[in-house]
Amino acid sequence: MSLETDVAKRSESGWWEMIKIVLQALAIAMVVRVFFYQPFNIPSGSMKDTLLIGDYLFVSKLSYGYSRYSFPFGPNLFEGRVFGGQPKRGDVAVFKLPRDNSTDYIKRVIGLPGDEIMVRGGIVFLNGKELPRKRAGVYVPPSNGGPVQKIAKYIETLPSGVSYTVLDAEPNGFFDNAGPYKVPAGHYFMMGDNRDNSTDSRATWDVGFVPYQNLIGRAEIIFFSAAVDEHDSFRWYAPWAWPLDVRWGRIFNYVK
Repeated sequence: MSLETDVAKRSESGWWEMIKIVLQALAIAMVVRVFFYQPFNIPSGSMKDTLLIGDYLFVSKLSYGYSRYSFPFGPNLFEGRVFGGQPKRGDVAVFKLPRDNSTDYIKRVIGLPGDEIMVRGGIVFLNGKELPRKRAGVYVPPSNGGPVQKIAKYIETLPSGVSYTVLDAEPNGFFDNAGPYKVPAGHYFMMGDNRDNSTDSRATWDVGFVPYQNLIGRAEIIFFSAAVDEHDSFRWYAPWAWPLDVRWGRIFNYVK
C-alpha cells in the first residue's frame, strides 16, 4: 500500500467518524426535543412582564405527559394522554390553540376543570372568591423613541399561595368585566399576565377553554433573551450590538 493511499484512507476514516458524531448528536438532540424539553420563543407581549418578546425558553414535556400534539405535525397515534400529569393553577403552559390545533400559545393556568372564573373591575374571582392582588409599582416598556408608558403592576395570589405579576394597562379594559365561565371537565382556563393585552380563555370565540390533550408542557427556564427591533426580531445582522441587546439578567431565570 502506497503512502498516498494510506493517507487518503485515514482522511476518509476521519471524515466518516466526524459525520457519525454529528449524526449521533443530532439524534440525541431530537430525542430530547421530542420527549423531554422543547425550546420556544416568545412572539408577543401577552405574558409581560413575566415573559418578554425575545425570550427563549425550555418547556418541559414530562410535566403533563404526552398527547398527539406533543410530537411534530400532531400525528394521531393514540387518544388522550400517556404518562399524564395534571397542570396546577399558576403554571405557565404552552398549548395548541383549540381553534386550529396547530398554533402555539403560552398562558398561565388559572382555572381547573369544574372551576368558575369571573372578572369584575379587573379583579379575578375563582369559585366566588376574589384573588387578592397587591400593587407592585409600575412596568415601563421600551419606548423606542415614543412617549414613555407606565403600566400598573400587581402581585396576584392564588389560593395555593402561588404568586405572580400581572399588568393592568387600562382601568376599564375590554376583558376587565367578563364571565362567569364554568370550566368543563377535561379543560383548563388560561389567562395572560398582561391582562388588557392578551387573547386568552376569556375570548370564547377565539381561544376559549383549552382541552387537556392540547397542552404541550410547562415553561421552565429562560435560556436566552434579547431585546428586539421594530420588527420584533433580534438583530442577528448586527453582531456589534449583541452585547447590548442581550438581556443578560434574564438568562437562566426560572419561569414563575
